[in-house]
Amino acid sequence: MKILIADDHDLLRDTLVLFLEGEGNIETATASDLDSALALVDTKGPFDLIMLDYNMPGMNGLDGMHKALNYAGGQRVALMSGIATRQVAEDALANGAAGFVPKTLSAKSLVNAVRFMTMGEQYAPIDFMTAEEEEAAPNALAEKLSRRELQVLEGLSKGKSNKEIARDLDLQEPTIKLHVKTLYRKIGAGNRTQAALIAKDEGLF
Repeated sequence: MKILIADDHDLLRDTLVLFLEGEGNIETATASDLDSALALVDTKGPFDLIMLDYNMPGMNGLDGMHKALNYAGGQRVALMSGIATRQVAEDALANGAAGFVPKTLSAKSLVNAVRFMTMGEQYAPIDFMTAEEEEAAPNALAEKLSRRELQVLEGLSKGKSNKEIARDLDLQEPTIKLHVKTLYRKIGAGNRTQAALIAKDEGLF
């Protein structure tokens, strides 16, 4: 099975490769933007599935997905995102995507989703597609963070290590490190203690 992963974030891309190639029968290729991904279709294809990050360079929303779907006689394409709304996911599926894969999926769920899509099925996690629209954020700090980042911040506030948070959320430790780094930047924290204090001051947990 050959999978092409296109994402402009090195750590996340490498983590996905680790998840998939750990299965032993999945071969991967990677790209950091849409044009590079399509070039790989020419040089290393065909691929059983192409996974495109919704926000990477060259995508322009769903336009990039359409370009990939129709490239070189047609490709099987799935959309990945950590921030896209349910509406984006529904539009992608309605326009021929093989699936919509939230970046919050656990490693096991990700591998299962890839297998499902390469079998010709269309994938989208039921909990994501049926969830009620989130209410307005309770405060300015929470509004800056994704749901997953808030969960990680809650773990930090409880003094948990990255490894413990990863276990709690059924994620890999490198993924938690990525979320920690991102939320530090968003809330202006320099370390774990400072992040926990900021969360406490804002009354988040």
